[in-house]
Amino acid sequence: MSALKAYDIIRNPVVTEKSTMASENNQVVFDVAIDATKTDIKAAVEQLFSVKVKAVNTIVRKGKVKKFRNFLGRRKDVKKAIVTLVDGQTIDISTGL
Repeated sequence: MSALKAYDIIRNPVVTEKSTMASENNQVVFDVAIDATKTDIKAAVEQLFSVKVKAVNTIVRKGKVKKFRNFLGRRKDVKKAIVTLVDGQTIDISTGL
């Protein structure tokens, strides 16, 4: 896997109240490419952050249908990955890459 591919898979970290509470359990939440598999996500996180990944759970949030004046539009689907790290491993998402 090249560095460009890893950066294409991991889009950005998700910083919400729920993801902050998950960080207490060695979990980090990322927005990922919609066509990325769990093994792709695991390899990308291990390559970019130099950590060991225990498990990867994914969620696809379907885009909402929105109306703007008389036009119907649809937001894009978003895939989130909840990455569980091995005990003792941490990722500081506030510093960036």
